[in-house]
Amino acid sequence: MANNRGAAVMYDSVQKSYDGESLVVKNLNLDIPPGEFLTMLGPSGSGKTTCLMMLAGFEPATHGEIYLNDRPINNVPPHKRGIGMVFQNYALFPHMTVAENLAFPLQVRNVGKAEQAEKVQRALDMVELGAFGNRRPAQLSGGQQQRVAVARALVFDPELVLMDEPLGALDKQLREQMQYEIKHIHENLGVTVVYVTHDQTEALTMSDRVAVFNDGIIQQLSTPDDLYEDPQNSFVAQFIGENNKLNGKVVGVDGEECLVELGDGTQLKADKVNVSAVGDLTTLSLRPERVEFDTNDTMDNLVNGRIEELIYLGDHIRVRMNVAGNDEFIVKVRNRGEKRKLHVGETVQVGWAMNDCKALDAVA
Repeated sequence: MANNRGAAVMYDSVQKSYDGESLVVKNLNLDIPPGEFLTMLGPSGSGKTTCLMMLAGFEPATHGEIYLNDRPINNVPPHKRGIGMVFQNYALFPHMTVAENLAFPLQVRNVGKAEQAEKVQRALDMVELGAFGNRRPAQLSGGQQQRVAVARALVFDPELVLMDEPLGALDKQLREQMQYEIKHIHENLGVTVVYVTHDQTEALTMSDRVAVFNDGIIQQLSTPDDLYEDPQNSFVAQFIGENNKLNGKVVGVDGEECLVELGDGTQLKADKVNVSAVGDLTTLSLRPERVEFDTNDTMDNLVNGRIEELIYLGDHIRVRMNVAGNDEFIVKVRNRGEKRKLHVGETVQVGWAMNDCKALDAVA
């Protein structure tokens, strides 16, 4: 099962239209190096699943070429691409045992019986189902069925595995457990994985890089930490994690810094990310956990706000405030068991560093 050389994938100016008029995927250029775990993340209708289906061969590209290890594959049928697939609905054969399900892709590749048995057992052991080979899918839990689906995708040693919303049918706790299991399997095998999801937590947890899709275009392609810490536009900032947005106008620019005036006259310092000059409209992006209470006067940005709501969430308290006229301003306060108590209706000072505040493109 050891496979430390995943496949390289390249999309070259790929477009897709279903009706001949509107493009679902718009001029996609994307290189995926061997062994990478790349997640295509985005809302429904953003084009991410279509990109996966074109790579799998289930949908033809309208324009452009897709390459697998430098070989054009647009005209190669799906069963000859040598790609493992994992679907949300598992797609297991109900009349076959678990072992027979895993043996099926080996049979169609004319693998000998003895080698089949060895590979099936190795794949089952990899997903910790070594003793379940004689059961049928209906005798397994949802999580066990998903493990079988992953094992079947890997049993024939593919260089590339595609996963389309594979954890969508599982409950929250099991989904989180499977995220780590798939991540560890990828790390052990070195196979290239292209993973599609609309779940940002999955993407941040599992991926080497994440391609954030919207309207058929990659909005940002970055490592998980870069996506979260340095969003390049307002869509990415809003889609990845929780985010405060404050609308204003640039009134000063100094190198990579800018000064933004909000509608109520409040002026804030921010990183100049997606604005260029004085007079530009902008939306400031600020993560709730970067805002601090009881700040000192050395903070770059200091404002007063009124506490509107407190929600206790165990490890942290979610504080909804009215700040600069925005009554959906969120602050996450770590639960350290401190004596400082917050009260609804209280006006308090909050602050944050300039580098935590990003001046992005203006949105409503």
